[in-house]
Amino acid sequence: MAGRLIITPVETQAERNVFIHFAWKVYQDDPYWVPPLLSEQQELLTTHPFHEHATVRYFLARREGEVVGRIAAFINYGHNKHWDEQVGFFGLFEVLDDQEAANKLLETAEEFVRAEGMTAIRGPMNFSTNEECGLLVEGWNGPPVIMLTYNPRYYVNFIEDAGYVKAMDLLAYIVDLTKYQPDGTGINPKLLRVAERVKQRYNIKVRPIDMRNFDEEAKLIKEVYNAAWSQNWGFVPFTDAEMDHLAMGLKQLLDPETIFIAEKEGEAIAFILPFPDLNQPLLRAYPRPGVPEWWTMLKLFYWWKVRRSVTSIRGAVGGVKAQYRGRGVDAVLFLTSLLASLRRGYTQSEISWVLETNTPMRQTAENVGGEVYRTYRVYEKKL
Repeated sequence: MAGRLIITPVETQAERNVFIHFAWKVYQDDPYWVPPLLSEQQELLTTHPFHEHATVRYFLARREGEVVGRIAAFINYGHNKHWDEQVGFFGLFEVLDDQEAANKLLETAEEFVRAEGMTAIRGPMNFSTNEECGLLVEGWNGPPVIMLTYNPRYYVNFIEDAGYVKAMDLLAYIVDLTKYQPDGTGINPKLLRVAERVKQRYNIKVRPIDMRNFDEEAKLIKEVYNAAWSQNWGFVPFTDAEMDHLAMGLKQLLDPETIFIAEKEGEAIAFILPFPDLNQPLLRAYPRPGVPEWWTMLKLFYWWKVRRSVTSIRGAVGGVKAQYRGRGVDAVLFLTSLLASLRRGYTQSEISWVLETNTPMRQTAENVGGEVYRTYRVYEKKL
């Protein structure tokens, strides 16, 4: 493209605003993109507890004074301590259809993490596997569900042409809930029998979350999550501050009747925590720069609570402690939550994301009728 390209660091609040607002330029004609709340983006860039264990820098690409791209480069010390690695990351990557700008942004991120002693760079991460991550590489078939990424198709070529290779694929399964009834009609009878047998054989009690004691329940979930996921690829343990932040943000969004904890002799051993797809009303409310957020929130409330436009639920977070894996506990929880979702009137469920290497979880998703319909990819480049 014509015109001189320059890359500059983001250092002021005005520049952070430009960084955030640029996304609306990239997706201005894309009906599938779900715009985020601007206040959440401001928080993500500045006060999110992730910054307590990370060093983050933001950069803008300009051509003839016009912004044509953006990127974040960062060191996640929590990740590197857990895995004993020297890996940097890039994220919040957005660019117009401009190969040179994409190359320069990625090179800038590489130079930053290399100067910090990193030997490789991975991404996109916004900012870790505990938030949004991965590049959509297959499945531009509708808006993304809550807390999943979305991007133009040309990003795939831009990143791969810059020398990045696949580190891991993250799979999203879709389940058509209209095939089933709340009493279990339509579900494989063998699966129903096996789930009941697992509960009886291992003396497992499955109970709904107690929202009256939400803080204590959140602590239980954090303990199980960190224990269950500690050896999963890309895992970064939640800090107390991150769990408190996530719990506070999700408390008003969750559907408690779909959340379950499995216990054995009083010990929490597994959980499943689905998210109603708030992206459905958010797309209708359509946050944008220049529009007061109170007005956006009024529209969001209307489409969410009044018009009840949320028909999809995401089986997003779950885990089984290592010593109880391979016993069917995950299947019991998925089935329990699926039946509860049917009672709540959801017509579609997405199970995401699932590591491509996680065979047991992939089998569980398939056993409840899930089919892979989107693939997200985390890339890596040696430095």
